[in-house]
Order: sequence, then C-alpha cells, then structure tokens
Amino acid sequence: MYDLVVVGAGPYGLSIAAHAAAAGLDLRVFGRPMASWRDHMPPGMYLKSEPWASNLCDPQGAFGLADYAATRGAEVRHGVPLPVGFFASYGLWFAERAAPPVDERMITAVQPVLGGFRLSTEDGESVLARTVALAVGVMPFIDIPAPLHALTREQVTHSSHHADLTRFVGRDVTVIGAGQAALETAALLAEQGTSVRVVARSGRLNWNTLPPPLDRPVRETVRMPHTGLGCGWKNWLYAETPGLFRRLPAPTRARVFTSALGPAGAWWLRERFESAVDVRLSESLASADPTDNGGVRLELVATTGRVQTVETDHVIAATGFTPGLERLGLLDGELRAGLATVSPSTAPEASPLFESSHPGLFVAGLLSAPSFGPSMRFVYGATYTAERLVRGVRRRLGSRGGSLGTVRQRQASPASQPMPATAGKSLLS
Repeated sequence: MYDLVVVGAGPYGLSIAAHAAAAGLDLRVFGRPMASWRDHMPPGMYLKSEPWASNLCDPQGAFGLADYAATRGAEVRHGVPLPVGFFASYGLWFAERAAPPVDERMITAVQPVLGGFRLSTEDGESVLARTVALAVGVMPFIDIPAPLHALTREQVTHSSHHADLTRFVGRDVTVIGAGQAALETAALLAEQGTSVRVVARSGRLNWNTLPPPLDRPVRETVRMPHTGLGCGWKNWLYAETPGLFRRLPAPTRARVFTSALGPAGAWWLRERFESAVDVRLSESLASADPTDNGGVRLELVATTGRVQTVETDHVIAATGFTPGLERLGLLDGELRAGLATVSPSTAPEASPLFESSHPGLFVAGLLSAPSFGPSMRFVYGATYTAERLVRGVRRRLGSRGGSLGTVRQRQASPASQPMPATAGKSLLS
C-alpha cells in the first residue's frame, strides 16, 4: 500500500509529487503530464500570467521556469508573454527532474477501503494507497451553457476541446464568452481565415493593462504591489493569504470565488482582437437549434429585450469551469455524497492542509479554490499548496501509524536528461 497516490500530473500534481518524494513518501503519480497545456490549447496561445508567477514548485526551488529557460539558451522576462508550448515543455522538464516517474494511465475510480483507498486505472489495475491527492485540473469541470446541451459535438464544443483550430478555416464560428479563452480563441480563428463573432452578456469587454516594471519607486510599489495574480492590494490578499481566505464564512468564499478576477483579456491581445473580430455585447443565449445544413441557429436576447437570430457553422463555448463534486465521477458515490462542501457551491470543503472531510482524501488546484480562493485557479497557487498538502499527508499517515516508505524517485542531473523540443529564444526575449 502506497503512502500517497497523486491523481493528476499538471502543475499542482507534479509540485505535490516533488514535495512528497523529497519528504520520503512512497508514492505513485497518475495522469498525462501537463495534459491541459499539451492537449487542450491550440498553437499560438500564450500564458496570461507573468513568467515569475508561473513556476512549478519543488522544495529546493531548483527547477523554476527561469532555470528551464536557461537550459534552452532563452530568457523569460516580466511583461513578455510566454508561449503555452514553452510552458508545457517546462512542465515536462520539471517532471523528469523533480518528481517520481509518472504513470500516464488515467485513474477511473477512487473507493475507500480499510486503512485507505483503492484506485482503479483505465485498464483495470487496482492500486492501494493510505492517502490520495486529487489534482485533477480543470477538464472534469467544463461549463457549457444549458441551451447548447442538446447539440452534437460537431455543432458545439468547449474552448478547452481544441488543440487545433484549423478545422474551422473558411467556416463561420460563434464564440460565447468574454474572458481570455474566448477572446484569444476568437483572435486565432480570425487570423487563420475563419469568420468569427464573440457573443457576451456583459456590456463591454474588460482588458488588463500593461504591467508596470518590477523595479519601481517605493511609493508606487506600496500603492499597487505586484502579485502573482496582478497588481493591487486585493489581488495581493488573494495571492498571498489563501489561509486567511479559508477562514471567511463559506457563503462569502463561494461568492468571492465566482466574482473575483472576472473575465478580462490580456493587454497584449487587445490590438489583435479588436482589429479582426466582430463583437455582440449585452446579448445572452436564449436557445440553440440545429439547422438543415448541419449548423446552428442561435436566438440571442439583448438586455433591451430585442431578440435576434444568428446562424453559424459551429459554436465554441469559452465559458469557463465550475468545480463541483457531482462532476467528479471517479469518486465512489457514497464517498462523494458524504463530503462536506463550501455551501452553496458543491466543491469540497478543505482543511488548512487541504484535507477533505474524509480522512486521507486531499484536494488541490481548482477543486480547492472555493476553500482557499482565486489563487488556486492559477499555476501560482501550486507553491502555496504543495508543501502544506504534503505536511497534511504526513500528519495523516502519522495518525494512522503508517510508516513512510522508500522514495521512488528518478534522480537525474539536468545534463543527463533529454530536452523536450520547444520554442526558441526569439519567442521569449
């Protein structure tokens, strides 16, 4: 029986694994490394966060994004957007050096048993663990508006379903949403020759501004401090004090989680977008029906009450992700039903060390955001999470009388490992 099984191999899962291995836990890690960035984002996308706020976390701090860039002869700089492909390659580099070998099979079931949990892999193997960390990322929690549910995958998709947008060249696409995913997807579509429009409920689009230099006069720094979530004291509180956020009443946490850091486009995208994309603001999707030619007929209702119809070949819902236990099908039904939640949301309540109300079951990433706040929606939150969650695992193992096993970690110097192919210096400097 393993001390810990980590379900998920994105930034949170890999960071947790790095800390658990360094702590001497006997562990396994399951999932496709960096899957969201490798499989669910098309070429040409960039990270919205600053490079210094996009590090995975190991205990020694030896495998940061800047360290990886240096091995590629590149430099990552504040105020210069980072290609998603480069970030994905960084995550693979981190996995090879800081974490145990990753088993790329998916976990399909987690069931409590005497002394721990039984996990089932996609090909039927059973794995026993004293504790489990769920770092499943965002894909289980995609949101698609209800009027689109009856349509087929040929007619509607979520923005995260696309690693390649070329299937839409020469076609007409409607993107629903007003956040970075919607605006960047629309810009990429327009730039490849797709006729594209964006439909948003809001009365205007919000755009982030160019971040000020890191080196600023003290007066400016005090007035608007830099944080991993953007400038400002409110963002500083979200970024640096997740433990304080967790002490707020559950309804307050749930409300702030859904409203803070609302939809906005990156500053570097604005010119590309505004020169190429048609936008329909203050309009909501009322209904969607298939057309005779395989497309979609959308009924849009404006805030004024005006109703208009739009016909399109395909709809992309860039409408985000909502963490909820009802969407986490891999958890045993009885276990799922018994977990305490951050009411009125259906996300699990987490202890200060990220343990759910079921002993030994830990949560990380988006699944923990209603407990710890908006920083858990971003890579930046992995640093706060990893050390504390592993401390919670060790405390739980001690309370069970379990012993820490041998570290199952591949030790390798950076020079001894092959480098993933990635973007060159010209993209980053």
